[in-house]
Amino acid sequence: MNVLSAEAGLCVITVSELLSGSLPPSRPILVTLVETDEQLQKLVNWLSGQVDPHHALTLISATGQSFTQALSKLNLSEIQLFPIQVYIPPYLSSQAIALEKLTHVVAQLRNPEEGCPWDLAQTPETLIPYIIEEAYETVDAIRQGEPEAIADELGDLLLQVVLQSQIAGESQQFSLTRVIEGIAAKLIRRHPHVFSDVQVSGIEEVHTNWEKIKAAEKGEAESALEVLSQKLQRYTRRLPPLMASLKVSEKAAASGFEWPDMEGVWAKFYEELSEFQEALLNGNAQEQEAELGDLIFTLINIARWCSIDPTTALHQTNLKLIERIQLIEAKAEKPLGEYSPEDLEDLWQAAKRELRAEATAVEQLPQSSEVAV
Repeated sequence: MNVLSAEAGLCVITVSELLSGSLPPSRPILVTLVETDEQLQKLVNWLSGQVDPHHALTLISATGQSFTQALSKLNLSEIQLFPIQVYIPPYLSSQAIALEKLTHVVAQLRNPEEGCPWDLAQTPETLIPYIIEEAYETVDAIRQGEPEAIADELGDLLLQVVLQSQIAGESQQFSLTRVIEGIAAKLIRRHPHVFSDVQVSGIEEVHTNWEKIKAAEKGEAESALEVLSQKLQRYTRRLPPLMASLKVSEKAAASGFEWPDMEGVWAKFYEELSEFQEALLNGNAQEQEAELGDLIFTLINIARWCSIDPTTALHQTNLKLIERIQLIEAKAEKPLGEYSPEDLEDLWQAAKRELRAEATAVEQLPQSSEVAV
């Protein structure tokens, strides 16, 4: 993108360059080299996803003639003379306006004189638990499939990004603009098959290119891509233990650390189970912890061999446990703590049978949307 006048801030850009990027909302743009009606149609289609439909465009012909029209009312069939140039005045999309409002709200919350005491007391470190909490709540909303809840939780997650950026900006470390521009530039760099002329044959090649570009950005030699231990260390630092173990298992297996068949995995499981049981009988707390870790890791390997996501499986088990307890509580005639272990077991088995019967009944319902009358 070329700047024609630094004082006026006018950006001069070809139509092909613009279609592979995004608009700077606060600067006027002159799009050049629009040479065919097909290019103009592509430009209009692209702008429809970027600016308000009432945003005015000025089309300028090679002879100097021009006319101005709202994007939504532009009649392309009336345009006969090419090449043309298209002038796009500065604009702010509804998304940009909403984000600007949020940044002002957060800045006010952090105002030293009129802000909120709680927000003013926060540091990047104290906010870490909230980032993790909001991320998990967003995941839960997505699993529930409720659009309103998803939107609310994404808003809470976005707040953490804006708040961290606000705090960093107060000490001149970085700004929200730096965060946004940084991720946009990164996405463009790492997708040369979309924003450049690189050709790819499929997802695997996309992934390979991504890793190579990522390594180059970090100043790593291409050979560093083959250093397995560095990858595994990164997973253990950045991911929750269960997710990290699955990633470690997958990467280690891809590098040759793998059993020849499922029988080998089961043999390893029973070996680790025996060692854990022995540690419980004879070992100290540190040894017991280590053997339990080995056993859990082997279970994760079993899940990988069976193409089961262990995180999802454990989540479903948690929900199932809660569902049974809810059913027991609904039918209990006194607090659960007053029941004997034997009575609780009877209640548990009854709840288990009832929920299983309900699930079976649902499975046997007709799949057709038509209902017989």
